[in-house]
Amino acid sequence: MSAAIMGTQAEQPPGLWATIRGDVGCVRARDPAARYTAEILITYPGVHAVLMHRVAHRMWRNGWRFPARVLSWWARVTTNVDIHPGARIGLRLFIDHGAGVVIGETAEIGDDVTLYHGVTLGGTSWTPGKRHPTLNSGVLVGAGAKILGPIIVGANARIGANAVVMQDVPPGMTVVGIPGRIVRDTRVRHSIDGRIDLEHHLMPDPVGEALSVLIDRIEFLEARLAHMQRRDRASAETTCSDCDKENTP
Repeated sequence: MSAAIMGTQAEQPPGLWATIRGDVGCVRARDPAARYTAEILITYPGVHAVLMHRVAHRMWRNGWRFPARVLSWWARVTTNVDIHPGARIGLRLFIDHGAGVVIGETAEIGDDVTLYHGVTLGGTSWTPGKRHPTLNSGVLVGAGAKILGPIIVGANARIGANAVVMQDVPPGMTVVGIPGRIVRDTRVRHSIDGRIDLEHHLMPDPVGEALSVLIDRIEFLEARLAHMQRRDRASAETTCSDCDKENTP
């Protein structure tokens, strides 16, 4: 795991079964619809994809590349989640709904990361080596977001739904828009009973704010121009009236 990843797995990785228990257990903390463990194990495709990736990744690291790719392919067929077996994933990853998620070969994901459906951690180059993003611990990525290239998303950052991110994101920041723009989330994030704040729909709108300022400025300039035109007309009328008086016999 890259040194950029902040997570307990960099210190002393737990065993496979302990990791799987964490993957299943974290769902109840992040999905209000989750009720009990058996239901999560049977009906959550995102959990199935992560569990199969754990096995495929171990096979990949041990040199069993073709069986790892076959298992990864089967996970995609059954869950609609495409995770390359070479991707490095930390503890307690939660892929909500699962549909359409793509995670590339050199992607790295820290602990306690949440991905919603349609998320892509993709590459932008044919060059061998690091081609995919690094997500530090606690990152939340909204539905449909695309994070492209060997960039780093800092710990506890938030990526808004459908954002396209191609530059590094500082820790704790929020990114929205196409292309992604970094904005500071001024709300105080809070958790209930230790759960993450799922109110990821409360995103700043920098484009809307800029347009609002521009509209206010235009209205001010129009009002000022109208005032100047009225003043010029009044001045012209006064001048004409004085001329008429002077020309009167």
